[in-house]
Amino acid sequence: MRMRENFSERLTQLQTEHEQLLQRNNEPLLPGNGVYTRYQQPILTAAHTPLFWRYDLNPATNPFLMERFGINAAFNAGAIKWQGRYLLMVRVEGADRKSFFALAESKDGIHGWHFHNKPVIIPETDNPDVNVYDVRLTAHEDGWVYGLFCTERKDPAAAAGDMSSAIAQCGIIRTKDMLTWERLPDLVTASPQQRNVVLHPEFVNGQYALYTRPQDNFIEAGTGGGIAVGYTKTMTNAVVTAENVIDPRHYHTISELKNGQGPAPLKTKEGWLHLAHGVRNTAAGFRYVLYMFMTDLEDISRVIYKPAGYFMGPEGPERVGDVSNVLFSNGWVADDDGTVYIYYASSDTRMHVAVSSLEQLTDYVKNTAPDAYRSAASVQQLISIIDANEPFFR
Repeated sequence: MRMRENFSERLTQLQTEHEQLLQRNNEPLLPGNGVYTRYQQPILTAAHTPLFWRYDLNPATNPFLMERFGINAAFNAGAIKWQGRYLLMVRVEGADRKSFFALAESKDGIHGWHFHNKPVIIPETDNPDVNVYDVRLTAHEDGWVYGLFCTERKDPAAAAGDMSSAIAQCGIIRTKDMLTWERLPDLVTASPQQRNVVLHPEFVNGQYALYTRPQDNFIEAGTGGGIAVGYTKTMTNAVVTAENVIDPRHYHTISELKNGQGPAPLKTKEGWLHLAHGVRNTAAGFRYVLYMFMTDLEDISRVIYKPAGYFMGPEGPERVGDVSNVLFSNGWVADDDGTVYIYYASSDTRMHVAVSSLEQLTDYVKNTAPDAYRSAASVQQLISIIDANEPFFR
C-alpha cells in the first residue's frame, strides 16, 4: 500500500512541476541592443518533453516511477508558421545519444510551448540513418513543405576500432499537412560530406536552389570554401552538380574554421535576409556564433551586404551545456506584420527565442560596416563612428 501511495505522490509532484514549467511566463531582457530582444528563459528544454515519454506511468510495471526513456536535450529546431500556430521541429536527443524530431507548438511564438504527443516518424531509406538532426523547414512555392536534415552513418572505410568516423549527408522529407512525411532520396553532390543544406523557398530560373556547405570530412570543412549555392531540376531525386561558394570563409574572422546557412532566407524589399553560423577555434574549443548577410533579390548568389562580426553570440547561462560556447539557429518565422521570431539553441542543450523585425534586421545588415580584415581598419571604422557622434556626447 505504501508503495502505491509513494507512486501517486511522486506522480502528482512530477505533473505539477511539469505543468508549472509549461505555463511559466517569459519576460524580455531589456533594454537589449536595438537589433533584437532576447528572453529570460529557454522556451524548450529536455524537461519540457511529455512525462509519458520519459516515464512508464503504470504502477504495476514501474512501481518506483523511474524514468524509462531519458531525454538529454531539446535543441536545433526548424521553424514554420502553420495554420496560425508557431511550430518548431525540434532535435530531441535521448540519453542513448540518438536524435529524433518532435513537433512543439505555441500560440504566440514565445510562450506556452508544448510538444505534440508523439515524435515525428521519418521513413528510412535502404541505407538506414544512424542519427538524424538539425532539420530546416521550407514552405516552397511548389506547394510542399520540405525538411532538409543531416543524416549520419558510420564511415564504412573507418579503420578497425574507429567508432567515431562518420559520413554526413543531406536527407530530404516533405509533407503537405505537417503530420505525415514522405522520404525522398538523399541529396547527391560532389562533396564528400554535406551538412547545413537549406532549400530556397522560390524557384530560380525554373530550378530548385539549395544552399550547401561543401565539406571534406565529418568535422572539418577542409578545402570547403563556405556557404555555396547549387541547383537541381527536381527534389524527388535531387542532384547538385556544381556548388558555387557565395559566402567564403576568411582568416581571423568569426567563421574562419567553418560556416553554414541557418534557416531558409527571408524575402524583403531590399533583398534576401540570411542567418548563418560561423565557427572559430579557441584555446577552450570551438566557438559557434550567428551572423547575417543579404543577397540580391534577382541573383541569390550575389551577397550585397554583410556586417562584420557576429550578430548574436552565447551569453550568460547560454554558454554552458553539452557542447559549451555555442549558438546555433536553423529556424525563424516572419509574420505578416514584419515581426521576426528567431529560434536558436544554446550549447547543444536548449531552445530560445529572440524577437526582431524585418525593418530592424534590414537596417542592421545595410548600415553595419563590413569586415575590413585588419585591426587598423577596424580602428578607423570605430573612429568614424566616434567622430560622427561627437555632437551628441559633448
